Order: sequence, then C-alpha cells, then structure tokens
Amino acid sequence: MVSSKSGTILSQSYFSRPTLTVARSLVGKYLIRCIDGREIAGKIVEVEAYVGSQDRACHAAKGRTRRTEVMFGPAGVAYVYLIYGMYHCLNVVTERAEFPSAVLIRAIELDGELIDGPGRLCRALQIDRCLNLVDLTTGECLWFEDRGEVVGRGTVGAYPRIGVDYAGTWAKKLWRFRLRTAVASTRTRRIKKQGGTG
Repeated sequence: MVSSKSGTILSQSYFSRPTLTVARSLVGKYLIRCIDGREIAGKIVEVEAYVGSQDRACHAAKGRTRRTEVMFGPAGVAYVYLIYGMYHCLNVVTERAEFPSAVLIRAIELDGELIDGPGRLCRALQIDRCLNLVDLTTGECLWFEDRGEVVGRGTVGAYPRIGVDYAGTWAKKLWRFRLRTAVASTRTRRIKKQGGTG
C-alpha cells in the first residue's frame, strides 16, 4: 500500500481478496476524488457485493459483454455504468481476473452530510463513465484510503441488496453492508431504490 497525505491508498492486493471480505472492510474507509487538484474525501457507509457469474443479481450473470468486460479483468479497477439513463454507479472490481465480481459504493458521509444512494454519490463526486476502467489504486483522480479509523464488526449491519428482486433467492443474500451509526437521509431515500450491479 502507498501512503497519501491523510492515509494509506488501498492496493490491488486489497481488492484481490474475496468480495464479501472487501465489501465489509470498505465500510469506514474513504473514497477520494481529486478534481482540479482539490481532494474531496467521503467516508464510505454503505456498499453492496456482487459475486461472480452465478450471482443472478450480478451483471456478469448475463455473460461477458462489452459493458461487463471490465469485471473479468484485474482487481482495483473502476466499473462505472449508467442506469435509468441518468444515474451513474461506481463499483470497484474484486477478486482474481476472469472471476467477475465487484463492490458497489452506495453511500458516503461528506462534510457531515449523508450522500445516500449511488447516483447521488456519483453526482456529488463528479463520477461518470469517463472514469470507467480507471485504476483505483494509483492515487490519481479517484481512489480509496484507509485513514486508520477502527470500525468494529458489530457496528456494520448486513442486509439484503436493493433493487434486485428479479434475482430470486439471490436477492435475499445479506450482501449489503451499512454502518449502523450512519444518519438516515432526510432528502433522497428514493435514490436508494437504485441497485443491481456488476
């Protein structure tokens, strides 16, 4: 791992681990966006895991396509896609190459405010498809950091994923992880209905 001004940049080996391990451990870490030399840091409070082509909620369940090709590549790379023709969603690829898995970043706390929902998060950090395929381990325009904050296992809740009812029993997997102390959003709970990723 490489050190930054405020913490340690998460490396490719960090994301090469099992997806559920990565997902749970990302809660409490920081997502950093650098825009025109200015860094914006959001504390990650909610994520969702999508594990391999057998996971019916995973985009890769429909096969290897132009859009999902990134998921079959190396860990630590950004998978950014558009849903409903208007919302971008940020994922980080996990596990080994050729095993398509990813973690969707659902919510962050930014300057004391809860940015709840993947679309709202991407708008706040100016993340769009231009960042698809970007290496998230280099500490350039977009990356993840460990800032030394300890998140006890009991403070992270596990819940069913959102917006993937079409996946049958896979929709009931407790693969959404959220910091229990995260404040409830007072403005855009509707965006939380977005779901279903790589």
